[in-house]
Amino acid sequence: MNYGNFGLDTALLVIDVQNDFCPGGALAVAGGDDIIPTINAWMPRFATVIASRDWHPANSVHFKKWPPHCIAGTIGAQFRTGLNTRHIQLVLDKGTGDTDDGYSAFEATNVDLEGWLRLRKITTLYVCGLATDYCVLQTVLDARRRGFSVVVLREGVAAVEAAPGDGQRALDAMEAAGARLL
Repeated sequence: MNYGNFGLDTALLVIDVQNDFCPGGALAVAGGDDIIPTINAWMPRFATVIASRDWHPANSVHFKKWPPHCIAGTIGAQFRTGLNTRHIQLVLDKGTGDTDDGYSAFEATNVDLEGWLRLRKITTLYVCGLATDYCVLQTVLDARRRGFSVVVLREGVAAVEAAPGDGQRALDAMEAAGARLL
C-alpha cells in the first residue's frame, strides 16, 4: 500500500478531537473545528493512525481544575463529527481514573502506548489535535522523554489560551524539547 512519504516507522497521533473540546462543547477550544480538515488531509498519508481521547469518570478529580467534560460514554466524549475516524487503528483512553488528569496520550490506561509503538518499530510521531497548551504539549514532551522523534503539525493544533500566549509558549517548549514544528 502507498502511504505517501511516510514509512512504517512513522505514525500520526491525533490528540483529543472530541465534541467537548470543539465549539459548543463543555470546554471548547477556539478554532477546535478548524483543525479537522488539516488532520483529515494528513491521515491517509500514514500506515498507522492513533487517536487519544479524554474518557473521564463523572466524579473525576480533574473536574476540580476544569468544568466537567468528556465524561466516558457521553456525546461530549465522542470524536468530533467530521473527523475521519475510519483511518484510526488504535484509540487511547486517558483520564479514566477518579484521581488522574490524563493529559498525555502516554498516560492511556487501556494501552501501554510506548510498548505498542516499540513493538511496531515506530520511531517517529506526527502529532496534531487539542489542545496545544495542555494535552498536545504533555504528549509531545512525554514522547521526547521516551526517545521518539516528534513533528508537530502547527495547522493541526489549537490552544485553550487560558492566558494569552499559552499556545505559543507550548510550541516553544515542544521545540526546546527537540520536537520539530511543521
